Amino acid sequence: MNAASPRTTKISRMMTHMRSAALLAILMAACATPPPPPVPAPCPVCPAPKPDAEAARYEPRAFSDLPGWGNAQLGPSLRAFAGGCARFKKLCDAAKSVPAGEERSFFESNFIPYALVSTTTGDVGLVTGYYEPIIDGSRAATPQYRFPIYGVPPDLVVVDLGTVAPETRGLRLRGRVEGRRIVPYYTRGEIDARGDSFGAPIIAWSADPVELFFLQIQGSGQVRLENGERIRVGFADQNGHPYRSLGRYLVERGEMQLEHASMQGIKAWASANPQKLQDALNQNPSYVFFRELPANDGPIGALSVPLHAEYSLAVDRRFVPLGAPVYLATTYPLSNQPLERLMAAHDTGGAIRGVARSDFYWGTGPEAGSHAGRMRQQGRMWLLWPKGEPPPSGPAAP
Repeated sequence: MNAASPRTTKISRMMTHMRSAALLAILMAACATPPPPPVPAPCPVCPAPKPDAEAARYEPRAFSDLPGWGNAQLGPSLRAFAGGCARFKKLCDAAKSVPAGEERSFFESNFIPYALVSTTTGDVGLVTGYYEPIIDGSRAATPQYRFPIYGVPPDLVVVDLGTVAPETRGLRLRGRVEGRRIVPYYTRGEIDARGDSFGAPIIAWSADPVELFFLQIQGSGQVRLENGERIRVGFADQNGHPYRSLGRYLVERGEMQLEHASMQGIKAWASANPQKLQDALNQNPSYVFFRELPANDGPIGALSVPLHAEYSLAVDRRFVPLGAPVYLATTYPLSNQPLERLMAAHDTGGAIRGVARSDFYWGTGPEAGSHAGRMRQQGRMWLLWPKGEPPPSGPAAP
């Protein structure tokens, strides 16, 4: 969940002279893999991703090895796959003409399941949830609606480091120009502190800074205006700073117990501690900028196709190619009830890092948010890959 910024003469000149290993190291330290739109919600207590030597093993399995496969309802799964299957060409065309009742035959005839196994953590990973929130807002600032929903600021510069050295392919540096230098972009706290002097366009205004914060974590949502009209907003860009968990910060500070560190628990804490709120929000320096989307398009994932409620999955695209079918075996939030379903890899997220890491898209509105906010359990994944094609042998192409 990204169009490159126009290159100025000044930036081009700077990039031309980035030849020394020391300078490249500095840039590598300052950059982060860009979170594509929308940014799915990381769990409130998940730690920030850590660099490691994780790799994926793709171990072939039979469909009968997939828990619950024989009872899976595959009609919605096929529709989700067909909605974002362009990379599979012939299979994509075939998927769009499968008769009702023949979905199982289509998948079993054309794909092989591969267990996704991490070389560092095995085949069990963390499953969280995300959703499309609906928040109240206004097109104009008022005493009630005073927290801006920003578009992309004009001074945000994005540099593709892959043009400097092959080993930096897929990494982008985000910053701003200060004199002849590119410096880190403003953090969340700095953006909020600049107030009216911050030069980004404003799409709308929110009444609640916490709802706005979670809108940024989700990466997309709807703004409900006072006249009943709704604005749909989606991820446009990000300030380049890493995501840091607000829930984890509050637990470490003793502000709440780990079992209460859900989205709902954080909102309750914020309501009870308004004097501590801004400092807590600033602990996450990452800041998301939005773009306005057509109202009827639905939330758009990293694959640039609409997400399917309860059938779209956010994955780590280094290990799971976007558009692929992925079978997920986990449980419903706060329950032992199995949740076993064939999903489509439609999305990614800044905190979705790991071979077996995933984020389950629940849909739009409060009920979806209730499920998403409480979802944090273990799960396993199987990549369905076309027969006759070798499975991915390393990080998937962006």
